[in-house]
Amino acid sequence: MSDRAHLLPAVQGRLDRARPDAGLCALLVVRLRGMREAQLRFGYEFGDEVMLAARERIVSVLRHVDTVYLSGDDSFVVVLPTIRNRTHALLAATRIVGAFDDAPLAHGDRNWHGRVVVGVALCPEHGTDAELLYRRAELAHDEAVRIGEPFAIYQPEITPVEILYTELREDIAANKLDVMFQPLYDLRKGEIVSVESLARWHTAAYGNVPPSDFVPFAERSDLIVPLTRWSLNASLRHAAALHRGGCPLDVAINLSPRVFAEQGFAEQLLGALEIWGVPAEATIVEITETALLTDLDMSVRVLRRLRDRGVRVAIDDFGTGYASFAYLRHFPATELKIDKSFVDAMLTDPRTEQVVRAMVEVAHRLDLECVAEGVENEETLLRLVAMDCDIVQGYHIGRPMHAETFVAERLAAAAMV
Repeated sequence: MSDRAHLLPAVQGRLDRARPDAGLCALLVVRLRGMREAQLRFGYEFGDEVMLAARERIVSVLRHVDTVYLSGDDSFVVVLPTIRNRTHALLAATRIVGAFDDAPLAHGDRNWHGRVVVGVALCPEHGTDAELLYRRAELAHDEAVRIGEPFAIYQPEITPVEILYTELREDIAANKLDVMFQPLYDLRKGEIVSVESLARWHTAAYGNVPPSDFVPFAERSDLIVPLTRWSLNASLRHAAALHRGGCPLDVAINLSPRVFAEQGFAEQLLGALEIWGVPAEATIVEITETALLTDLDMSVRVLRRLRDRGVRVAIDDFGTGYASFAYLRHFPATELKIDKSFVDAMLTDPRTEQVVRAMVEVAHRLDLECVAEGVENEETLLRLVAMDCDIVQGYHIGRPMHAETFVAERLAAAAMV
């Protein structure tokens, strides 16, 4: 694999040769999501072969004048010379993303279902130095990951919080992060039936660091596994208090697909349930729709082990990713969560309302419970009732609150009955 010390001079030379001819160029960072986990699982030779196949696929959708450089174990740098405007750069990004949606990358008898995220920087608008453009394309890539889009172009106002690896690692180890619980309401039972556990991080330097910043950072480093272990145990500790107090609620815990590559993860999760005394049937693991494409086979194997022991599985943020019905058919899910971007738009866009209605029907046809996220007002709630949605979540139902406070309030209310 190429390292940056050799890559950047080559990229700089390509930019310098191109600019006198046409002025505008673009630098794209293309990263294959989940490739690092695939290499750890199947070996570096497998990873190298898949990366070569990925490079061929990228080259096949670009012009002959465009140059594709290997820049790491899971990423490429693409230089687009002589483009007319930023639209052409975004069109190239769209083609690259689409190339990986069409078919899996094959290596021998093993298929790898890859997904890419692309960050775009323009030369000279965002700089003329290769290193600066590279960093700004990386910032655009991270912004795309943060907002859940397949690509993004660099914006000067992108000013990410400087997350220090050591600080996050030490705060996880010292249990300094906070657990928040947000309630979910069953429309048929007319009561709160579960909570979603959400991690929050407060630092002395930056105050509250958004999960959209520190969770992707943890996923890019080796901190996602300890962060997941912390979240799992901290969430179960509070859920166990509810069960002991006679106010049992189901608890939903978000999982990164990267933890599935860890040997024995399913057994670790089941062991934690036993330690804390929380029934498997009262536990829901949430995995995003886009994570299905990282390594479907591995995800299915791990989650089926959990399902066989009674743990429920929710597909989170449904509608924002690229999963097809074929994926849903094989995935061992028990619940489908409609992303809030669809629920938000229902009141003003009749077509979106019909899409939400169709999602509810699909969930029921697949014998899944349907959860609508982002319910912010009574009118939205009533429309979901009319659609026969099962469960709702959002500020209209309840805002996230510290788990300790949530548990204390529930136990106090039960004692008064």
